[in-house]
Amino acid sequence: MDAETVSGVYRHLAERGVKIWIDGGWCVDALLGKQTRDHPDLDVAIDHKDEEKFIEQMKGLGYRKRHDGDDTAWNYVLIDGRGHGVDVHVFEYDESGKNIYGIEYPHGSLTGQGEIKGHIVDCVAPEWMFAFKTAYTPEDKDREDVRALSEAFGFEIPPTHR
Repeated sequence: MDAETVSGVYRHLAERGVKIWIDGGWCVDALLGKQTRDHPDLDVAIDHKDEEKFIEQMKGLGYRKRHDGDDTAWNYVLIDGRGHGVDVHVFEYDESGKNIYGIEYPHGSLTGQGEIKGHIVDCVAPEWMFAFKTAYTPEDKDREDVRALSEAFGFEIPPTHR
């Protein structure tokens, strides 16, 4: 998934009142303000209350749900006819900020801002993106992301990700 497509999807949704947060590898790059590697897809977080409108707008862009047996009501992939994929993470908080549905984004974790192709995007906050990226056994791309976040924000890299 290229930066132009990511930026275009984000702007299209924002112009129609659909709020998303960039997650995953594109979040790392947004926080850094530059693309550091190729990304096979775009990860996004969406509030459950906005999901129906989100799906409607993504259909308008040519995206449909991919059914591969691994999808759930709160985590699934949308694909288009050009090979682009959007990994959707649905969440919902109650009035007190407690996660009551879907992916458990800690309250306050979706407060980051970054830049993709000169456009400001909402995303996972740097400290949370670092925590998420260091919470599982890393692949090489994850080590690269962790190293880049560490250099930019001063986080200490755990031994498992060096």
